Amino acid sequence: MTAISREGARRRTFAVISHPDAGKSTMTEALALHASAISEAGAVHGKAGRRGVTSDWMELERSRGISITSAALRLDYRDHVFNLVDTPGHADFSEDTYRVLAAVDCAVMLIDAAKGMEPQTMKLFEVCRHRRIPVITFVNKWDRPGRDALELLDEIEERTGLRPTPVTWPIGMPGDFHGVVDRLRGRASRYTRTPGGATKALESELTAERAQAELGRAWQQAVEEIGLLDAIGADHDQKTFEAHESTPVLFGAALSNFGVARLLDALVELAPAPAPRPDVAGAARPLDAPFSGLVFKVQANMDPAHRDRIAFVRVCSGRFERGMVLTHAATGRPFATKYAHAVFGQERTTLDEAYPGDVVGLVNATALRPGDTLYDGPAVAFPPIPSFAPEHFAVARARSSGKAKQFRRGIDQLDAEGVIQVLRSDLRGDQAPVLAAVGPMQFEVIQHRLATEFGAEITLDRLEYTLARRTDPASAEAVARQRGAEVLTRSRDQALLALFTDRWRMRSIAADHPGLTLEPLIADTTREH
Repeated sequence: MTAISREGARRRTFAVISHPDAGKSTMTEALALHASAISEAGAVHGKAGRRGVTSDWMELERSRGISITSAALRLDYRDHVFNLVDTPGHADFSEDTYRVLAAVDCAVMLIDAAKGMEPQTMKLFEVCRHRRIPVITFVNKWDRPGRDALELLDEIEERTGLRPTPVTWPIGMPGDFHGVVDRLRGRASRYTRTPGGATKALESELTAERAQAELGRAWQQAVEEIGLLDAIGADHDQKTFEAHESTPVLFGAALSNFGVARLLDALVELAPAPAPRPDVAGAARPLDAPFSGLVFKVQANMDPAHRDRIAFVRVCSGRFERGMVLTHAATGRPFATKYAHAVFGQERTTLDEAYPGDVVGLVNATALRPGDTLYDGPAVAFPPIPSFAPEHFAVARARSSGKAKQFRRGIDQLDAEGVIQVLRSDLRGDQAPVLAAVGPMQFEVIQHRLATEFGAEITLDRLEYTLARRTDPASAEAVARQRGAEVLTRSRDQALLALFTDRWRMRSIAADHPGLTLEPLIADTTREH
């Protein structure tokens, strides 16, 4: 192996996906705690005096108790480097999550022990299925009342099509959680919560005799259920896991830090290391080829004191060195990397080098957009990251005409980050762009950030359109003349989008004008099957 290949083999780049309130941000903090990146874990809905999660830095996130932005956390554990790319948990930010999942090699699917497979979890899982991303499942909140473990396994298999293969099995029912049996290691562990759950839980190994004596019926039930799992062959298989056919399952409680260290171990032992990534021509780029990287997220004003813009780049091949001059594939222009950081919430450290799987934060990246490729040496470009189909539309206007300049600059900035899709037309003009969102909460983020970061308060007038289709100039002319429809140009790629009030109206127009080009966009909930 080359030095670059050896370093790549030490990397694990993954995301945590879940429905809102399944405990994703709490799990992110717990993982950081166990990897010794922080000394005390927070929680989104923390008690008074307990600090908020490090990875949720935006004021709006803290006030609403949700994750909107994505944080890239670099952790060291067992001589491995973890790149945890945290994702928005709210359904309204699915597009941002999709971009993040373009940068990972594995996903941890977090499910609530009481609620099981929830809608947003399934939506995010479908992205993993589409990208063939292996999934490790962590059943969270086992320290609270919930559902039967075997019942949850059945639901996971029924809803996802993956065969669940429990790596650990809980001792005790939900709400009466004592520890786990590790099926791969052949041992049992008991957990003891520390005060407030803010530091690592105490873990002690249990012999069968001690477990029987101290835990009685809870232990006996765990033994019987494990016997059933053994009988049906629900054992981990690395090949089917990496082929996206099975999912290792672990049980625990992130808030109490139960089972979190075992999840880190599973990521070291089971999660795939970075592999050669196909370029736009379908050729796999070797890990030890010259440097190449994919921009999967752009975020401005993470540090209000500096008002800068960071592009998060997944290293796909080669060795990154701070200061190297790369080529921006979209423009062919040089891009200097003097300011390269590892980013943990609002905390940054200078990053001098990085290897395949690592995430590099490039500061003042005004020319970069999500989906762009940077490279050194021979030209290469990776497939672009497609945009989601918007379902909510509103006209944005500055409240004060004196803030027109700040308004335009803010709209352009948020468009470049991919926070919202900006649609324009000659009829509406630049002073009244149409904002297109996957979910309505994106409008809240836009209003909040324009007001706080750019000093431009806005009004939003909702439009009645509910779906969009990609069209062409010839079809656009016909669609624009119809009632209940409008054609606008998407700023980021100049694509023509035809908007319709509802699916019935779109079908009616299409029937009256055969041959119209009306192409569905990715993740379109109204797409015909």
